[in-house]
Amino acid sequence: MKSMDEWIEDRSRAIARGTSRRTFVARLGALLTAGTVLPLLPVARASANPNAKRVPAPVETIEGPAGDPKSCEYWRHCAIDGFACACCGGSSTTCPPGTEVSPVTWVGTCLNPADGKDYLISYNDCCGKTMCGRCVCNRNEGERPEYHWYRNNDINWCAGATSQVYNCSIAVVIGQATERQPEN
Repeated sequence: MKSMDEWIEDRSRAIARGTSRRTFVARLGALLTAGTVLPLLPVARASANPNAKRVPAPVETIEGPAGDPKSCEYWRHCAIDGFACACCGGSSTTCPPGTEVSPVTWVGTCLNPADGKDYLISYNDCCGKTMCGRCVCNRNEGERPEYHWYRNNDINWCAGATSQVYNCSIAVVIGQATERQPEN
């Protein structure tokens, strides 16, 4: 036990000799700041629990009149930028076989022509296979600049998945919007 005490004392004295109080306080402040900011980062790696599916559960099946999920004009695709998964072997709410849904997402508010209500849509990228290449849609209604990353559809959202290769995007209704988003 005495040797451990001596080792700790020697280490403490060496650190004290080589570090000023200002440097210590600056490093402590940086460490505390980094510790509080780290949980705010938008990436939650899927490798933490590869069996967990983090796609939001659909509120209910809400369809417009004769809505075609393979069309870019489909009401849920108002803020989509990419390939509609309905054309790639999946559906508007499920990824094609061989791909996984990214746990990070961007959101949009879309008007359902069937009931005239606005709904919050979660756009999740399906990752793991090469780009689908069919039904490319680039609708940017309500898109914000990239510093509003959670509302921007120009980012590869596969960053949170085990594979960062983009295949297509799904559009899941996660709830009715209580307020219409302002246009800019």
